[in-house]
Amino acid sequence: MKINKSHIITFCLVIALVGVITLTARYNDHYVSSFMDITIESNVLNESRKVFIRLPENFDSNKAYPLIIRTDGNFNLTKWDAVLNEHTKNGVILVSIPNQFWEFTRNRDLVPPYARQDVNTDARPEPNFEARGEADKFLQFIEIELLPYLSSNYKLTDDRILSGFSAGGSFVLYTLHTKPELFNGYFAFSPAAWYDDMTVVKHFTDFLQTSLHELHRPTYLYISVGGAEHPLMLNAFNELEDTLTVNRNDRLEWHSTINAHAEHSENPALSVESALTRYNKFIEK
Repeated sequence: MKINKSHIITFCLVIALVGVITLTARYNDHYVSSFMDITIESNVLNESRKVFIRLPENFDSNKAYPLIIRTDGNFNLTKWDAVLNEHTKNGVILVSIPNQFWEFTRNRDLVPPYARQDVNTDARPEPNFEARGEADKFLQFIEIELLPYLSSNYKLTDDRILSGFSAGGSFVLYTLHTKPELFNGYFAFSPAAWYDDMTVVKHFTDFLQTSLHELHRPTYLYISVGGAEHPLMLNAFNELEDTLTVNRNDRLEWHSTINAHAEHSENPALSVESALTRYNKFIEK
């Protein structure tokens, strides 16, 4: 059978075109927002980092606004936009940080340095020499590069929230127990606090037992989980509830929610409105 070279070339071009279209669609879905996209050249991370900035409707540059920073990029961003439009009277500046597009850096950035980056739910044999997380560097990026950039370009109030989902939720807890003064609101949706034998829960408990009294100002924490999530996630959530109950302190107000029947990826969208509503009541006291 004689093979027509022109047909082969056409076939290869079609495959290449499909690949380009697919890659472009993935890039736009992951790395482009419907708001304002800026790039910060990070000396801390030694890389360029994209940031999505959503300004409130009728934004006034002479007015100071509360700030929300999210670790999850475009994921659930549409829900955040809708809830903010409905539930914030005076407006909020929302900043979302996407994961790097060309390489997988989510676990690197969000897993605490005392835990391994591999967060699969399967058991891992010992010894294990996988790299530790570098959440300390990512937090430093937020503290000394992103926050100063935002403060120099926008007027901000002292009301500031850090929000994250899954590994981002563990990063929220890590930030609360290492740099609690950076934010007065912390939202951890389905926090992956279970990996490395509940090490995030253990470090968070140490903070509650020894350093909670050092909080500079009243602080709010909201945690949630889906009722249909992995048993490890539910166990970690229960342990977080237990340690927060045992180690109560007037400086930290917290609420927890189990969204019945919700899977892991469904829980954040079900949690945003409740978290913001409770936080708003907290700051109005």
